[in-house]
Amino acid sequence: MARSSNGESVFSRVVRILEAFGPERPVLGVAELSRRTGLSLATTSRLVSELVEHGWLERGPDRRLTVGMRLWEVASRASPALGLREAAMPVLEDVHAVVGHHTQLSVLEGREVLFVERLSAPGAVINVTRVAGRLPVNASSSGLVLLAHAPAAVQEEVLAGPLESYTPHTPTGPGKLRALLAEVRRTGVAVCPGFIDERATGVAVPIRLDGRVVAAVSVIVPNDGGAHAQIPLLQAAARGIARAMRPGQE
Repeated sequence: MARSSNGESVFSRVVRILEAFGPERPVLGVAELSRRTGLSLATTSRLVSELVEHGWLERGPDRRLTVGMRLWEVASRASPALGLREAAMPVLEDVHAVVGHHTQLSVLEGREVLFVERLSAPGAVINVTRVAGRLPVNASSSGLVLLAHAPAAVQEEVLAGPLESYTPHTPTGPGKLRALLAEVRRTGVAVCPGFIDERATGVAVPIRLDGRVVAAVSVIVPNDGGAHAQIPLLQAAARGIARAMRPGQE
């Protein structure tokens, strides 16, 4: 694979371009991409043209760029989360119908939570997550559930910090976070009032498959003291998703 003068491969440069796009930056111009990636304008322009040709990027009438449908198609078809989402969707829809607020499915990706599905509704309580969005594990109920059952090395890496804070209630001290993880393992649930926004509470439980925690299911509800009422529903949902991931088994 061709490499630049500094030893970076073409593939690495393409990855830098694609990763420049995000929920806050869905549309970028070539010059913006050049600045964000640190690539020269000529290199960025050349690689962008090839990505547009293959459908991985799309160019609008104003010449600005978005992620292409072809990239979404390939990623969706090959995603390891595809089976999880397909198994979970009917259950998530049932939970959402009962709760009426945000219902989420997430997995652990390094030091962050990756949200692979989210159902919402008009008038639902504030929520900063989105499909394919990420949050630090210390700040969300899903993150605490997933981190509590992650390998010890991953836990220690996160506890070593730094830990991001959203509100005064977000746990950022390693001692506090270690105690929360122990509590999650003991109770099987994470309840996080005001961790990301003081108006909302996150509640999450683990989804277990063959003894391993593979994902978390959660709801975001108003921070009015009633979040614990959602725990039995979420626990039933987690069991239902696990059963759906094991077709033919009881």
